[in-house]
Amino acid sequence: MKEKVILMCIDGMRPDGFLSCGNPFIHKMLELGSYCLESSSVFPSSTLPCHMSMFHSVPPERHGILSNTYVPMVRPVSGLFEQIRLMGGVSDMYYGWEPLRDIGQPKSLMRSGYICARGEDDTDNKLTELALKRIREDQPDFIFLYQVETDEKGGHDNGWMSEPYLGYIHVAIENVKRVYEAIQEVREKTGDNYTLIITADHGGHDRLHGTQMKEDMTIPTFFIGDRFEPGKQLSDVSILDLAPTIADIMGVPIPREWEGTIIH
Repeated sequence: MKEKVILMCIDGMRPDGFLSCGNPFIHKMLELGSYCLESSSVFPSSTLPCHMSMFHSVPPERHGILSNTYVPMVRPVSGLFEQIRLMGGVSDMYYGWEPLRDIGQPKSLMRSGYICARGEDDTDNKLTELALKRIREDQPDFIFLYQVETDEKGGHDNGWMSEPYLGYIHVAIENVKRVYEAIQEVREKTGDNYTLIITADHGGHDRLHGTQMKEDMTIPTFFIGDRFEPGKQLSDVSILDLAPTIADIMGVPIPREWEGTIIH
């Protein structure tokens, strides 16, 4: 692999939720890399359709996942995990919502960790601990780390922009900080160079999401790494752009079916 990447998705994080969560590291994130606070998700703005688009760089009408129930693609599109494996790369995934298991094909992952957000407390911290252990010990080429409590326990249980919702974003951003610090340690010790990308799958309103409302469709995105200009504000960023951008950073072939563009 040319370079390594960690992708963190904070489920249901709205840009105004990010800015209002009270974690001081949000200011550091705006300084460290390039960012867009008005990135576009896809419709329906639901978790599984959004993640399928995130990893396959095609809209839901192309991959066919229109709800949180997985159905096989009529005309399969190779996803990011499969492209990394094709080039001999090692990928991990740590997640707290079981249907996400279907965003990658069998044998596309080296390791995965699943903790049900409804079954345990402190899920996001526990998932982050699993990822940090791998980052420090084995340095896989690609890690997908999913933060779920923002959506499950924050938005759906208490409402978007409620105090509990902002509190869960605060925790997720603290985990972003922990991952950022870990990859700096790894770089100093081993020379392995990680790019850290932070995004959301969708936003939300009241206790819902899935519509075409701006509150549901607008997400923040951050790119922290050597190829991204610190403090640069980007425009016209889409969730479809993540897979081709990661593939380009890693030196992985981009399937011609992918519709997103490479972010610089």
